[in-house]
Amino acid sequence: MKTGVPIRFLCLLLILSAVCLCAGCGQKEEKRDRQAIIEELVVDYGNYGSEAEDHIQALLKELRSVDADAADRWNSIMTVWKTANTELTIHECVLPDGLPNTDELCIVALGFQLNPDGTMRDELRERLAVVKASAEKYPHALIVCTGGGTAAEDESATEAGKMAEWLIENGIAPERIIVEDRSLTTAQNAIYTYDILTERYPQAKQLAIVSSDYHIATGALLFEAEAILRAEKAGSPAVHVVSNAAWTAPSGSLSTMFQAGALIELSGDVDTAFEIYYETYDIHELPPLS
Repeated sequence: MKTGVPIRFLCLLLILSAVCLCAGCGQKEEKRDRQAIIEELVVDYGNYGSEAEDHIQALLKELRSVDADAADRWNSIMTVWKTANTELTIHECVLPDGLPNTDELCIVALGFQLNPDGTMRDELRERLAVVKASAEKYPHALIVCTGGGTAAEDESATEAGKMAEWLIENGIAPERIIVEDRSLTTAQNAIYTYDILTERYPQAKQLAIVSSDYHIATGALLFEAEAILRAEKAGSPAVHVVSNAAWTAPSGSLSTMFQAGALIELSGDVDTAFEIYYETYDIHELPPLS
């Protein structure tokens, strides 16, 4: 029985297969990295807003093909983001009625940069007046003071430490106060606060953000986003942002691109986040929405 022809035929098939693969025939499209998709998703919305909706949905679909769990989490985060700047009710001066008066509630006081000598700026004192009023209204709630060292001439001073001192001096029981004094950004406020609450105060399930009015939406977004990212499974975070109270500032604003940078920081890419914070990130290199 001759075997030469089948062998040559088999060799020809192998050669043709190799040629087809090299030319892209039957070759599967290489999937992008999860982080790259997330960052494009976030920057697109930060730059284009609702105009990017079709592209955002396409990116979420692409993310699902790479990591379905991540897609579920970032879909939830995008839903929160789309309403944070437009539908969030901001409460002036004190937390609203109807919140739990137990240590299930945690009032989160967001810091503000200290003076060079380590003293508090007026804006931080105004925020603390709102914290005090809210803490007195809910006397069993926990209070997190969050913010690290931002005094150029006093390395020992931290925003959280100064805030805690002020609250204690003004009648708030020290056992209620939690000091998170490592963070330098709002994203880090969320990350480090959750580290402490998860380890030491697991009963705290409802958060109320206190800050200046222009900062509330960003704070609420980032704390809710961090809860979504930390959840044991997508769609079931153990902690939620349920309310807020604000000092009404005479000026101040935070753009959606700044929020995009903060969300990218939560995702783990600090370098890109700071490019956005310092406006050195080139948004003109984004692909067209079409």
